[in-house]
Amino acid sequence: MATTLTGQGRPGPAATQAKPPKPATPRRAALPLILAAGLALLLVTLAVTVTIGPANLALTEVLRSVAGHLGLPVQPVETIPDAIVWDLRLPRVLTAAAVGAGLGLAGAVMQTLTRNPLADPYLLGLSSGASLGAAAVLLLGWAVLLPLAAFAGAVAALIVTLALARGAGGSLTPTRVILAGLVVSQLAAAATSFVVFWTAKGDSYQEILAWIMGSLAGVTWTSVGLAAGALAVIGGLVLAYAGRLDAFAFGDTAALALGVEPNRTRWLLLTAVALLTGALVAVSGAIGFVGLLVPHAVAQLTGPSHRRLLPVAALAGAILLVWADTIARTLFAPRELPVGVVTALVGAPVFALLLRRARGGAWN
Repeated sequence: MATTLTGQGRPGPAATQAKPPKPATPRRAALPLILAAGLALLLVTLAVTVTIGPANLALTEVLRSVAGHLGLPVQPVETIPDAIVWDLRLPRVLTAAAVGAGLGLAGAVMQTLTRNPLADPYLLGLSSGASLGAAAVLLLGWAVLLPLAAFAGAVAALIVTLALARGAGGSLTPTRVILAGLVVSQLAAAATSFVVFWTAKGDSYQEILAWIMGSLAGVTWTSVGLAAGALAVIGGLVLAYAGRLDAFAFGDTAALALGVEPNRTRWLLLTAVALLTGALVAVSGAIGFVGLLVPHAVAQLTGPSHRRLLPVAALAGAILLVWADTIARTLFAPRELPVGVVTALVGAPVFALLLRRARGGAWN
């Protein structure tokens, strides 16, 4: 029988056998490198997509137009190309970037707070509430109030959802949030369908349908300011809570043991994400799959740490939606597809691929 120690206190044959090497832990790229690469890709995406359209523009024209409007000393661009860049395409791609970044960020937070990998920013009934508000003002002929009405509808849906989800002592559990969101979403969707069926005709029906499926047609610099402002203010708050979100990975009890008050944190972040989503929906309509797909795809690169996941998800969401909207507005030009159709056509198979790769993993 092999011994583990010799008489001299030295390791014997069993102890001196070579131990099998530990499997190497894959090293993830440093966050600053990922962010720098993502930001560079986003800037290239913005510049290139502005050149794409029925009237093809040179990249130099785009850069000179932007530089000229920023007051830099450059050779002026002709009037028509300048108007196409500054008044039409640039506001649209910037709005798409802000909306995509916000949806990617919101999706990552919602999936963590609800501990549901299928959660997306519209889980609380926000999309249906916003759609109801938008349909109401469009049918009344008050299209100028559409962003305000959509935001008001989203906030109303949030208030009703959180009121229904509130348990004893004000507690807010993931299961109650999901169920309450489904109730409010279905109720608002049914009300929207009834309103559209009963009163919508001709162009108003097409306009409502395009908005419900998501569209960035007709956005202006005001849209850029609303989407980017909401992203900057609320996104900054969410990023400040990245460390606390990590504590939710193992449930409320573990979060409490780590010094995070789960109920108060969940209330705060759900409200913040809902307000962000409401502002985005008010600008773009309901665009699906971005908030659902992006966090899962990005986690393959960054890992579960929210300090890495959240900013990269925002960049990835921005890039994805800019390209999706470019396809939507050019594929069948001069007709446009709702961008939500493109994100669904792209997102569904990609998500199915991620689901297949995750067999036996965290989604079981």
